[in-house]
Amino acid sequence: MENITIRDAVIDDTGTILHFIKELAIFEKAEDQVEATEDMIQEAVFSENSTVFALICESGSTPVGFAIYFHNYSTWQGKHGLYLEDLYVSPEYRGSGAGKALLKQLAKIAVEKGCGRFEWSVLDWNTPAIDFYESIGAVPKSEWIGYQLAGDALTSFAKG
Repeated sequence: MENITIRDAVIDDTGTILHFIKELAIFEKAEDQVEATEDMIQEAVFSENSTVFALICESGSTPVGFAIYFHNYSTWQGKHGLYLEDLYVSPEYRGSGAGKALLKQLAKIAVEKGCGRFEWSVLDWNTPAIDFYESIGAVPKSEWIGYQLAGDALTSFAKG
C-alpha cells in the first residue's frame, strides 16, 4: 500500500465528497436518506463564509476516505471545540491506518486552534469503530443523550 496522506479538501473534491457520503449512507443502512447534492456541498463547505471543513485521505493519489468537521463552543470551558460530523474510509482501505490518520489530523487541528475538546458520535451497533475509538483513548459520553429536530418537526416547531 502506498503512503496515506491527509489534505484539506478543495472545491474539485466535491464529487468525491458526495461519493463518500453515499458510501457512508450505504454502510449505515440509510442510503435513501441522502439529500445532499454537489451544489449543496459546494455551498456548505466551499462558500466564502463556510463554517464547515473537509479533509480528504489519499493512498498515493487515490482518495480513500474523508472527514467533515466544524467548530462548536463549550460555555463551561470558554473554548471552541472541534466536532467531527462524519468520517469514512472505503472498505478496501480499512485497517490501513487511513482512519487513524484522519483522526490524528483532526486532533492536530483541534490542538492548533486551541480547542478544549474533540468529539463525535458513533452508531451504537458499530462495534469495530467503538473498539477503535476506545483504543486511542476516546471515551463514550455516557450521561448525555443526543437530540435533534429535523424535517417537518423542525419546520413545525419553528413556525409554532
